[in-house]
Amino acid sequence: MSDLNAPRPPRQSRKGTTSTGARKAASKSGRSRAREFALQALYQYIVSGNEPASIDLFTRDLAGFHKADAAHYDAVLHGCITTAEELDKLIEPKLDRKLSEISPIEHAVMWIGVYEFLHCMDVPWRVVLNECIELAKEFGGTDGHKYVNGVLNGLAPQLREKEVAADKQKAPAEPTE
Repeated sequence: MSDLNAPRPPRQSRKGTTSTGARKAASKSGRSRAREFALQALYQYIVSGNEPASIDLFTRDLAGFHKADAAHYDAVLHGCITTAEELDKLIEPKLDRKLSEISPIEHAVMWIGVYEFLHCMDVPWRVVLNECIELAKEFGGTDGHKYVNGVLNGLAPQLREKEVAADKQKAPAEPTE
């Protein structure tokens, strides 16, 4: 029997993040999950070059896929694959090295971000940016999220010009001395 007067262990933090700063699974939306599965599929596509249809079938069979927004997953996965050259042409000028030297995870995350900037106008640009940073934090290298942030932040004014400009006008002015 346990002692009812024994001290309780400290409560676990219930914020929505893990120790690495990534969001906990329970706090993720269907679209966030869709991006995660699309990222896994795109990684597989970049690394293996397998057929998109077989990668798609494999990914849909993974645990937890039923919680993802399947329509968003389809749009992102197949959209990124069919427009990969266009996406790379937009990404490459923002890189400080060759695209072939970028990790496949960061490459796939940037594809997702640029694709959503171009084709998912219902998703605000800041949401696209934040979601991609979260993906890079969770699946990428130690500082990969910083690189992804720099590239996508550099592309946002070009790809979502009016939206970014409107956001900057809403931002409070820097205090002057």
